[in-house]
Amino acid sequence: MVARRVGEIDWTTWRAADRATLTFVVAGSRMLLIRKKRGLGAGKINAPGGRLDPGESWQTAAVREMEEELRVTPLDPVQVGENRFQFLDGYSIHVAIFRATVILGEPTETDEATPYWFDLAALPYGEMWEDDRLWVPHVIANRPFSGRFVFDGDVMLDHAIELL
Repeated sequence: MVARRVGEIDWTTWRAADRATLTFVVAGSRMLLIRKKRGLGAGKINAPGGRLDPGESWQTAAVREMEEELRVTPLDPVQVGENRFQFLDGYSIHVAIFRATVILGEPTETDEATPYWFDLAALPYGEMWEDDRLWVPHVIANRPFSGRFVFDGDVMLDHAIELL
């Protein structure tokens, strides 16, 4: 049976196929986001991030991905949350969510991403993953959280979010 609800998954034994990071830069009343050009979520607005390399720590990956995707270095990335995603096709990913307030450099478009600054009061949730509107406000408020999600392609079937 394929789990379609968060409660149908034994999260104590669940293991992700991939581990990845997302880093949200919150600078004053603005947030730095990207439009992904390739990979999971291509075409969507998201935060810079990507999969961990073998042996790499969450924080090292968060910095490396920002440097690769936007040619900037986050100076103060702090993990504020984590999300576990299970897709009906069997794919699964565990994502550490980082928040930074300072970057070194000017965000630059690369073959992976186009950078955009958005006002915090006008984030483009309609162009983001469906779950983002549920937990990105916790990133903005710097409230630690943990989320679990079940997706069928781009469609969120169920979720649970806990504040820590």
